[in-house]
Amino acid sequence: MVKTDRSTWKQNYFIKLLRLLDEYPKLLIVGVDNVGSSQMQQIRIGLRHKAEILLGKNTMIRKAIRGHLEENPKLEALLPHIKYNVGFVFTTHDLSDVRDALLANKVAAPAKAGAIAPIDVFIPPGPTTLGPEKTSFFQALSIPTKITKGTIEILNQVHLIKINEKVGASEATLLNMLEIHPFSYGLELKMVYEAGQTYEPSILNIRTSDVLARFHEGVKNVAAISLAINYPTVVSAPHSILNGFKNVLSIALATEITFKQAEKAKAYLANPGAFAVAAAPVKEEKAAAKEEPKKEEKKEESDGGDMGFGLFD
Repeated sequence: MVKTDRSTWKQNYFIKLLRLLDEYPKLLIVGVDNVGSSQMQQIRIGLRHKAEILLGKNTMIRKAIRGHLEENPKLEALLPHIKYNVGFVFTTHDLSDVRDALLANKVAAPAKAGAIAPIDVFIPPGPTTLGPEKTSFFQALSIPTKITKGTIEILNQVHLIKINEKVGASEATLLNMLEIHPFSYGLELKMVYEAGQTYEPSILNIRTSDVLARFHEGVKNVAAISLAINYPTVVSAPHSILNGFKNVLSIALATEITFKQAEKAKAYLANPGAFAVAAAPVKEEKAAAKEEPKKEEKKEESDGGDMGFGLFD
């Protein structure tokens, strides 16, 4: 393969970046710290036919975007987020699916001295494979231990490293001796770009049911306020109509005025016994249906008890 010169390589990179920015309507800005080349290759394979990854220097990316703002001014929203060690994941698929595929490609890694801990690290209590000669090392880190069957046993759970703190040399050495790999590294989602807007990745966790629940809650609040201040709105109209019908029905029941919807209520008030008689047989039939099986059961029990013979036969 013929190696191109630096200027040609830059030109080809700009062309590819601008083509991807114009071709794909949405992308994910990801952090690529602690991601090796072999792991990146596995991530690319996992995203095949779903997304395309492009990495590069921030200065080159900013230069390409600034030179393309006249044709696509929406890209300006990306500029504030191109900092540190980041890359682009271009896609036309559902962003949540691509996000899940990215998070699934993580590799366990040992703690290195000087690295920033992404999580809290705890050492569980219990026996280890280390011999008694390592006791002084645990004592230096204030970790209570005892010797059990020729090996060191940790007595209590130890909070060794706190999140967002630098890993010390002693802590890294201890974790390596215990063969504990507490960290996992992969592409870290930083920001989402879609249709000229950028937003936090946490927005991708919102489901359709969550949106509908919030919408229904808002509709209820608007309806309640509208009814309280007597200001008609689309959402309060059904409640106002129902309340108005109740008022009209109350007037009809208290006066000689009648209409179709009030006739049944008037008939009930005029002769409530008729409704009670109509409802009674139904209740009696249900009660009889429940009692009949019980009577049959008792009869079967009594028949089977003496088998047709007397006590002294």
